[in-house]
Amino acid sequence: MDFDAVADELYGLRPEHFTAARDTHAAAARKAGDRALAEKIGKLRRPSLSAWASNLLVREQPDQVEPLLRLGEGLRQAHHDLDGAQLRELIRQQRVLISALSRQAGQLAAQAGRPITPDAQREVESTLQAVLADPDAARQWAAGRLVKPLDAAVGFPAIAQDAVRRAPAVSAAPPPAARRESAADETDETRRERLGKAREEAESAERELRAAEEEATAAAHDAEDAKKRADQLRQRTSGLAEELARAEEEHRQAVTAERQARERARFVDRRVTEARRRAKAAAARVERLTTGSR
Repeated sequence: MDFDAVADELYGLRPEHFTAARDTHAAAARKAGDRALAEKIGKLRRPSLSAWASNLLVREQPDQVEPLLRLGEGLRQAHHDLDGAQLRELIRQQRVLISALSRQAGQLAAQAGRPITPDAQREVESTLQAVLADPDAARQWAAGRLVKPLDAAVGFPAIAQDAVRRAPAVSAAPPPAARRESAADETDETRRERLGKAREEAESAERELRAAEEEATAAAHDAEDAKKRADQLRQRTSGLAEELARAEEEHRQAVTAERQARERARFVDRRVTEARRRAKAAAARVERLTTGSR
């Protein structure tokens, strides 16, 4: 029994099936005499609903893993360099990709028989944001064994601040002896202006991102409401289908009863005709006997 194979299997299961399967594998390892493996398996923790959906996305859509990791590397580098133009383009890509991937995660979860809640959907988005912002988070997500959602709070702002802190300071009043370094000072001043402008662009991009995330959240709520309405109509349709099936069965029984009644009526008509014939013949005999006796 291999630990990685067991872990991969467990984190591919729906959360409600995780604990029983984990305990079964741990018991099997213990029975095989591998106590260390049994303990290691026993320490695996059941994933939250959003973590499971994130894992499902990695497992079912492996071709989407690398593009997100590459985008994260580009975003982190752009924040590090404070490259405003590149940052705007990458943030645009970020919005599109995260929106698409979070929807895919929700669809995959529903197809697997465990639709996720709006709160869990937002946690999936937060996890994807963390993947873009933090290399460690990216490695955890790509492994497909998340236990809980990743936190996107430790993202790009900290990287930008680090870049600003690393920027060289410009002396407010350089001594006359430093005039020969005026070109370098001018370069520092230009760099400082670029840093300030890039910071403003980064903050603007972050505000735009937050607005987009709020819009995405509202859209997710609308989608959830539409799903509830669809579920209600599906239940109503199911009820109408059952009612139609009952009506069709009653109609079939009524047709059968009508056929049987018609057959009985024809049988009774034949009996009446036969009885009328016998009665007529009997009356004729009586008539002949009465006439003959005279």
